[in-house]
Amino acid sequence: MVEHNFPELNGVFHALSDPTRRGMLADLAVGERTVSQLAAPYPISLAAASKHIRTLETAGLIRREVLGRVHLCRLDPGPLADAHQWLGVYERFWTARLDDLERILRDPAVKTPKQGDDQ
Repeated sequence: MVEHNFPELNGVFHALSDPTRRGMLADLAVGERTVSQLAAPYPISLAAASKHIRTLETAGLIRREVLGRVHLCRLDPGPLADAHQWLGVYERFWTARLDDLERILRDPAVKTPKQGDDQ
């Protein structure tokens, strides 16, 4: 049975809710980056980029290593695996619904339940 009590998922989904942070994660999936490199594609200041990175760190999605004045960031995919597992329940739900729809569309003789009918 899938465990649905993942309190850390709140932070993960919050971090993933922002397109800038999703883009930063995509960049980190290719390889480690500095804060400046993560900020470069976006029209934001380094301070704003640092706030985004802090949100990703708090969610456990990245690890930051300080090497003198350089902050090097790496992706930590563990929390994404937990989110994927949680979303898997809904993937199975929608797959079953779409399979039902396909059966109905392929065979018009299939009786569809009317709204409010109990099965």
